[in-house]
Amino acid sequence: MSKLKIPFKYDFVGSFLRPEKLKNARKEFEDGLISYGELKKVEDECIVDLVTKIKKLGYRVITDGEFRRATWHLDFMWDFEGVGHSKTKTGLPFHDEAAMIDDTYLTGKIKLTHEHTFVDHFRFIKALEDENVIAKQTIPAPAQFLAQFIMPFNKENTKKYYSSDEELILDIVSGYKKVIDDLYKAGCRNLQFDDCTWGMMADKNGHLAYGTTPEGLKEIQKIHKDINNMVIANVPKDMTISMHVCRGNFHSTYANSGAYDSVADVLFGSQNVDAFYLEFDDERSGGFAPLAKVSGDKKVVLGLITTKSPVLENKEEIIARINEAKKYIPLDRLCLSPQCGFASCEIGNKLTEKEQWAKLELVKEIADEVWK
Repeated sequence: MSKLKIPFKYDFVGSFLRPEKLKNARKEFEDGLISYGELKKVEDECIVDLVTKIKKLGYRVITDGEFRRATWHLDFMWDFEGVGHSKTKTGLPFHDEAAMIDDTYLTGKIKLTHEHTFVDHFRFIKALEDENVIAKQTIPAPAQFLAQFIMPFNKENTKKYYSSDEELILDIVSGYKKVIDDLYKAGCRNLQFDDCTWGMMADKNGHLAYGTTPEGLKEIQKIHKDINNMVIANVPKDMTISMHVCRGNFHSTYANSGAYDSVADVLFGSQNVDAFYLEFDDERSGGFAPLAKVSGDKKVVLGLITTKSPVLENKEEIIARINEAKKYIPLDRLCLSPQCGFASCEIGNKLTEKEQWAKLELVKEIADEVWK
């Protein structure tokens, strides 16, 4: 088993643009025109091709591009008993566009009595490892799972099944323990929690999204921190846990804006992860000063290259920003990546596959120069 550990000096978040043949196959499966076996064959082929390209670029980490999912987070939830979903009529509000992803809600108590489908998905990518690369699995953070069912749009429905948030939290933690134990048995040693809740809470209107006051939001920060740490406490010691934080990424749009300052004490000071992948690709994310709050020897992957636009960043400007960030955290604990995935949902961002690979080439070129 490879001993490599995330993050690397040049890295990426996880999702990639879906090839057209994969999009077509998923649509045909949805329409009942092909079997699941036929869909899986296309998924497998596309993932093998993706990994080949990642290796060719010289990256040390591989993912399945999230090619077997519709979204970065909801598909994971749908495999739990007690979670239902249906086609949305309204979508989620993003800047200039609604994210038309399935409404997801509780239909009963949350539990997991079977092996989660993501475990078998991981086995496939694990088999593509070699001595030069490690497979990374991405899943939504426990806090993201919790937020889905306690935010105003779901809260009343959730009360049908849970009399308290504490009871809900315990069931989520129990489900995550099974998923992570099974992933570990399948050979996973690098796990990434994707967590947009911190980007939402950093927004000046974050309290409104949760239906609370600014003071109430401080308590919600603590609750989110606690559920993440409860799950991490059960993780085997030789499994690396990273956390990716952004402000929404759908079809090159975003959901929230706001610097990390208001969440830094809890997020950076109290989350028991090994590394953070952080969005820093434009002014919506604020400056680097909050990085001074990153505790211990945690690493920080600076998401300075945007996946929302095909325009390539100026190399010297990115190097200057890395030099600015190292005022707050030592250079040897910094890394570089795009700010988010290229396709957090299967619709993908507004760039071509060629432009996607050019972004990753730029990340590696800059990292090779900065960390010689």
